[in-house]
Amino acid sequence: MKISARNILKGKVLRIVNGPVNTEVTVQISGGEEVVSIITRASAEELELSEGKEVYAVIKASHVLIATD
Repeated sequence: MKISARNILKGKVLRIVNGPVNTEVTVQISGGEEVVSIITRASAEELELSEGKEVYAVIKASHVLIATD
């Protein structure tokens, strides 16, 4: 697989929450941090996602926002 995104984080699916249209997928990456993604339920089924499955969280964004309190 080749991909243009520069931010690729390898991890394992920690949790899957299915909704009627979308699925929330929590991926645990190295160091114990978690990345949460909302994808279509159809995509989750096509990828055959399950807890414990090794996946890649691919981040492709033109903007990264920084905030402080």
